[in-house]
Amino acid sequence: MSIVYLLIGFVLLVIGGEFLVRSSVALSLKLNISRMVIGLTVVSFATSAPELLVSLQAAIDGFSDISLGNVIGSNIANIGLVLGLTAMVSPLMVDRDFYRINWPVMMVFSIILYFFLLSNNELSRIEGGALLLGLAAYLFILIKRSRRKDKVVAEEVDESLRHVRGFKMTIWLLIGIFALWGGSELLVKGAVDLATQLGISERVVSVTIIAVGTSVPELAASLIAAIKKEKAISLGNLIGSNIFNIASVLGLTAIIKPIAIQSSEILSNDMFWMLGIAFVLLPMLLIPKFSEMGRKEGFALILGYSVFIILTIL
Repeated sequence: MSIVYLLIGFVLLVIGGEFLVRSSVALSLKLNISRMVIGLTVVSFATSAPELLVSLQAAIDGFSDISLGNVIGSNIANIGLVLGLTAMVSPLMVDRDFYRINWPVMMVFSIILYFFLLSNNELSRIEGGALLLGLAAYLFILIKRSRRKDKVVAEEVDESLRHVRGFKMTIWLLIGIFALWGGSELLVKGAVDLATQLGISERVVSVTIIAVGTSVPELAASLIAAIKKEKAISLGNLIGSNIFNIASVLGLTAIIKPIAIQSSEILSNDMFWMLGIAFVLLPMLLIPKFSEMGRKEGFALILGYSVFIILTIL
């Protein structure tokens, strides 16, 4: 039954995330918020909702290793698995913003998270608030830079949602909220049951199975962007997702319920993998061919991710 709970949970999270994004964008368009701001804020927060609900539910239930493992594992999967597969499908070109702001911000948030957890073996409410303030500053800089460049960032915003009626919008919102809540409940329950039956820790299940499951939306979006040759978008989505996972998911969760470390491997193993696989992106994009990630680099990332999964399970 634990596998059934996991599968139903994943399906509900995908459905809930989709309806929450639709209702949030429709409401934002009704309020005449610009498409650029919607793409950078509303869509980003809504697409992080599955990770947020899973981490929050796990923290409330006392399984804080699932809260941390979900985010850390998702960030590793976004680069090792999702970016690796995307680069295998189509070589990725990288714009200057990756070097100037996106990659440095991702590394800074990752390092700050490590030291927050290292300082007292938990992520406190104050530290959660600090992560959210950092995210607000990052979004402010992004919006300011985008306006200065006079370009629309949020190509994924569907303008037709502007004409959705209030009743339909409300139904979408309710479906999204209840599906996310139900999905997170089942996912956490299934993960804990599976870990108990297999005799492994909740941390192992969260950084492997749950992390891959909550990274499925990013995988789909990146592969579609790569197939359409929208090469910069694929990498941008993943870097942005990693930043939001740390700052908004763990930040909000910690404010509601401080996240304590239960397994020492989170600090001694998982965090180093997250930092390492994020750092290695820079030499990968600078050394072979400047600002291009090809199939060889993609294969190397997938190989690295496979090693992480094998070592974690063993």
